[in-house]
Amino acid sequence: MTDAHTAVEAQLERSLREIGIPPRPVILDRIRAEMQKDEPDFNHLTRIIAADVALSASLINITNSPFFGFRGRVNSPREALMMLGLNVAGKAIAGIVMRQAFPKSPHLERFWDASARIARLSGWLAQQLTKNSLRADDAYTFGLFRDCGIPILLTHNPGYLDILNRANHETSRSFTEVEDSALPTNHAIIGSMLAQSWWLADETCTSIRNHHGVALLHTPTIPPSLNSRYMIAVAQLAEHLLQQHSGLSFTQEWVKLGPACLQLLNLCEEDIKVLLDETIPVIDAED
Repeated sequence: MTDAHTAVEAQLERSLREIGIPPRPVILDRIRAEMQKDEPDFNHLTRIIAADVALSASLINITNSPFFGFRGRVNSPREALMMLGLNVAGKAIAGIVMRQAFPKSPHLERFWDASARIARLSGWLAQQLTKNSLRADDAYTFGLFRDCGIPILLTHNPGYLDILNRANHETSRSFTEVEDSALPTNHAIIGSMLAQSWWLADETCTSIRNHHGVALLHTPTIPPSLNSRYMIAVAQLAEHLLQQHSGLSFTQEWVKLGPACLQLLNLCEEDIKVLLDETIPVIDAED
């Protein structure tokens, strides 16, 4: 790496911190470094993961989640790494450590719980509805990171809770338009910047940036790709099913985005009732 490139990276890191975006965890750097080797050292990564009990347990639980569909169960970080592979494991670990990067608060605890359920359900729905066009692990990762800009803005902007409340109840303008009218940015842009900084796939970053855009869901000439559209639609459906099941945190997003999501996923409103019954065990499963 040249001195000029190092200087650019350092300036980018400073800019991200000024915005409030948490720095990329060291373990993601280590995973990326191993992925780029001709012969990755799984033993080395296993030792790093095993040193963090909470991370180890979470990675094992995710690997055993129903949406991955693996036969049998893994019982150790090494087995999880071997089963998932470094690429998927890296995304799973990014989702686990993201929660650790923010201060604890009642507002954020509810947010993380909802995000985990949406992610888990998104992975399951991807398998059921997209004919394997969308990988379960990609849907899961997107579900976790889709709204990660919200805790950043909540943490660093005292007035954001009121903006968030107005955006959740807006019936005509898009969610991000409400944010843009009160802030110099919005949670979708901030979230995509975090995802990019944490080395998530470009497709995931693009989906995060565009997940409140109803026009792109049913207009093939507007980016992003079909896979990104599936990510957005599946996660929006997962959020809607969670709201229907829990009776909590209702927003206007399904009113604005739901018809386009159903069209893309080749579903109708009647299918929602059937899906809700089928997904209750997935929603209620413990992480």
